[in-house]
Amino acid sequence: MTPQEIQSIKQRFGIIGNAPALNYAIQVATQVAPTDMTVLITGESGSGKESFSKIIHALSPRKHGQFIAINCGAIPEGTIDSELFGHEKGSFTGANEARKGYFEVTNGGTIFLDEIGEMPLGTQARLLRVLENGEFIRVGSSKVQKTDVRVVAATNLNLLESVRNGRFREDLYYRLSTVPITVPPLRERGEDIYLLFRKFTADFSEKHRVKPISLTPDAVQLLTRFRFPGNIRQLKNIAEQISVLEMERELDARQLAKYLPTAQTSQLPMLLGASGAAEGPGGYSERDLMYKILFDMRRDMTDLKKLVLELAAGQRPHETQELLRQNSHLFAPGAPAAANGFDGAPAAEYFLGAPASPNLHAEADDYDDEVQPVEDISHETEEETLSLDVKEKEMILKALRKHHNKRKYAAHDLGISERTLYRKLKQYDLEQV
Repeated sequence: MTPQEIQSIKQRFGIIGNAPALNYAIQVATQVAPTDMTVLITGESGSGKESFSKIIHALSPRKHGQFIAINCGAIPEGTIDSELFGHEKGSFTGANEARKGYFEVTNGGTIFLDEIGEMPLGTQARLLRVLENGEFIRVGSSKVQKTDVRVVAATNLNLLESVRNGRFREDLYYRLSTVPITVPPLRERGEDIYLLFRKFTADFSEKHRVKPISLTPDAVQLLTRFRFPGNIRQLKNIAEQISVLEMERELDARQLAKYLPTAQTSQLPMLLGASGAAEGPGGYSERDLMYKILFDMRRDMTDLKKLVLELAAGQRPHETQELLRQNSHLFAPGAPAAANGFDGAPAAEYFLGAPASPNLHAEADDYDDEVQPVEDISHETEEETLSLDVKEKEMILKALRKHHNKRKYAAHDLGISERTLYRKLKQYDLEQV
C-alpha cells in the first residue's frame, strides 16, 4: 500500500498518527479485509483495537451486513451462551420465550468479540465449533443451526500464557490467530501523542465552547515522555480535564504535571516473572523477600537473646570477647566493634550496666557474696484442650459453683433440663459435688 492509501484510510476512520507500527497494523487490516479469514487483534486496553475491527468490516464484502461488537468480559458467565447462541423457551428460569443469539442475528455480517480472553471455557468450545463448521446449537435445543459470520477477536491479555495456565483453549487460540494484528501502545507512538492531544483539546474546546489548550515546548516534552498505561482513553480524559478545569489556555510543564499521575511517570521497566508478578533479586517475589527478611531477623534476635543471657549469667566469662567477635553481625550498625568491647570496656559491663573500670574482675570478687545467680526460667504453655466432653464438664462445674450447688438454677443457666443435668452429673461422676 502507498502512504497516500494509508492516509486515506486514517481520514475515513478517524485514526490519527504516523507511527510505523500503526501504519503497519493498518496495512495488515486492509489486506486481510477482503477475505473471510479470522483475525485476532492484540493490544493494551484503550489502544484503539475496535477501530481496526471496523476497518476490516467496512472494507470487506460483508460491509452491507450487520456489525456487532461484544465485550465478552462484561457478560456474566451464566448468560453468555444465551447471548451469543440464543435459547429456547423454558430452557432456564426466566426464559419466557425463544430468543435469537448474536451469531444468528449477524448472519452474513461481522461479529467483534472484545476481551476474548475472558470468555468461559465452555463457551470457547461452542465458539470453536462455529469457527470450524459454521454450526451452533441454541441453549435448551438439540437442533443444529448454520450461520455465516466472520469473527474478529481482540484481547489485551497474553493468550499463550492463558493457554499454559489452562484458562484458554489451545485449539481455539490457533483457530483465532489466523491473521494476528498488533496495535502499538500509545507510549511507543512518539509524536502521535501530541497530535492526539491537539485533536482532543480542539474537539473539547468546540464542545464546551472554550478556547483551545496549547502547550509550551517543555510541556510537550513532558507529555510525550509520559507512559500512558490507559493509552488513548487516558490521554482523552486528561485532555478533557485540562480543557474544562484549567484557567490558563497555555500550559507549561509545571502546570501540565498536575494532571499527570506521578506514579505512572517512570519509564523504567519492571522485571516480571512467569506468573506476571514483580520479582526481586534472585527470582524471589516481593512477598518471598519480605518473609525471608522477617525470618532472618527472627533468627538473629534469637541468637542475640541467647548471647545476652549467657553473658549476663556469667556462664562464659573467658569467652566473652570471642563470642562478641563471632557474633558482631548481630549488633546494630554504628555500634563499637565487638572485638574491642564497648568504649574499651569488657562486654559484660555493657550488658550489666556497671561503670567502666579496669579492675572489674577484682571488684566483682569483693562482692561475690552479694551476687545472686541468674537462672533461666523456661515457661511452658499448656496446650488448650478442644475436647467437647472436657468443656462440657467445666461448664457444669462452673454453673454449680455459681449457684451454690443448686442444680435447678444451674440447669436453667446452662439451658438444659434438670433431668438432663442429673444425667450429665452421673456421666461425668460429679454426683457428689
